[in-house]
Amino acid sequence: MAERKIRVIIAKPGLDGHDRGAKVVAQALRDAGMEVIYTGLRQTPEMIAQAALQEDVDAVGMSILSGAHLALVPRVIDLLRANGQKDVAVFVGGIIPEADVPELHKMGVFAVYGPGTNTQTVVAEVQKAAAARLAE
Repeated sequence: MAERKIRVIIAKPGLDGHDRGAKVVAQALRDAGMEVIYTGLRQTPEMIAQAALQEDVDAVGMSILSGAHLALVPRVIDLLRANGQKDVAVFVGGIIPEADVPELHKMGVFAVYGPGTNTQTVVAEVQKAAAARLAE
């Protein structure tokens, strides 16, 4: 029997309309054999959490360039937990000040990726983070 593929949502929360980085990461994850759902631009935290539940994902990646990461990320995490998805791995990419990274980790984000991050690093870390959920 074939192994189940890792399922990932890539989301663009908030009003930011720049999605090139999100699309590059989505393609890298697809090229690595993962099933990737790109939610598109201007998603609310509620829309992201609902999509994560409907798609039964192992990880949620959010691309945020607007500076609203400390408002948007905890809301998505709270909604995932409310949906019973405590084991869904969450990662964030974009323009995130270094000073905010520890706070995001405290919230439950497993990784924060800035501009120029090697996509193979993202792939390897998403695979590792999703491994626990797949083992269930």
